[in-house]
Amino acid sequence: MSGARHASLFLDMLAAERGASKNTLDAYRRDLDDYLEYLKETGGQPDSATSATVRSFMASLEERGLKASSAARRLSAVRQFHKFLYVEGYAPADPTAAVSAPKRGRALPKVLSVAEVDRLLQVAYEGVQHTEATPAERLRAARMACLLELLYATGLRVSELIALPRSAAKTRDRFLVVRGKGSKERLVPLTDAARDAARAYLALLEEQTKAVGPWLFPADSESGHLTRQAFARDLKAVAGAAGLRADKVSPHVLRHAFASHLLQNGADLRVVQELLGHSDISTTQIYTHVLDERLKSMVRDLHPLAEGEG
Repeated sequence: MSGARHASLFLDMLAAERGASKNTLDAYRRDLDDYLEYLKETGGQPDSATSATVRSFMASLEERGLKASSAARRLSAVRQFHKFLYVEGYAPADPTAAVSAPKRGRALPKVLSVAEVDRLLQVAYEGVQHTEATPAERLRAARMACLLELLYATGLRVSELIALPRSAAKTRDRFLVVRGKGSKERLVPLTDAARDAARAYLALLEEQTKAVGPWLFPADSESGHLTRQAFARDLKAVAGAAGLRADKVSPHVLRHAFASHLLQNGADLRVVQELLGHSDISTTQIYTHVLDERLKSMVRDLHPLAEGEG
C-alpha cells in the first residue's frame, strides 16, 4: 500500500472517529505531505520507517530553518500517523516511540510600554473628537477607543472582547463576568475610563443605528459581531497613526501589556493568572522576566549594601 493511501486512511479516521474539523485535517495533511515527500526522496515507506528515519526527518526540518515549535507540531502529526498504522496493523512497529520532540524555548511576549498604549488611546480619542469626521468615522473611532480601553483594563482574550454583550457597557459594577475557555467564568476589573468609553460608544451606536441585538460590537459578519480580523486590521491602522510599527501591535500584544504592566506595578503572579483566565500558572510564567526586573530593581533600590556597588 502506498504512503499516500496510508495517509488517506489516517485522515479518514480523524474525520470519522475524532470529528476533526476541516482546518485540523488540512493541517495534518500538510504535515504528512511533507513527511511523505521526505520518505519518497530517501526511498522509504511509512510501514517500514524506523526511529532513525524519523530522526533524520526531524534533522532535515532543522536544516530547513523550521522553528522548534513548528517542528514539534510536525512530529506530533507523524507520531499520530505511525501510531495509527501500528494499531491498525498496517506496520509492524511504531518508530516514533523513541523519538523526543525538539526543545522549545518560550519566546518572550511582545509588550508595549505605558506611553505607547497612551498614544494608541490618544489617536482613537482624537478620531472621536475630530470636527470634520463623518458620523460613521466618529462611531468607528469611538468603537476603537472602547475596544482599547476594555482590552487594556481587563486583559480579555480577543475572542472574549469582540463577543461582549451590549449589557457590558451598561453595568454599574467595577467588574465584568466573562465566560472564557472551557466555559469557565471569571471576574475581570473594569476601570472608570473603560466604563466611560463603553457608555460613550454605545450612546453613539444607538444614536446612529437602528441595530438591536445582543452584541456590544455588532457587525455584518457570520457571527453578528466584530471579527478578530477586522479588529486587528483597524488596530494596525491606529498604530500607524500613533507612530508605532504595525507589526509590533496586535490585540494579543495589548493583553500582554495588561499583564506585564500589572506585574511591574507589584501585582502577584497568581492574581494575574486569574485575571487572564490561565488554568495553569506555567502559562502565566512567560511574564517572569518582568518579575526578574522588578526584583533586581528592588534589591538595587532597597538593599542597605547596594549603594555604591560596582
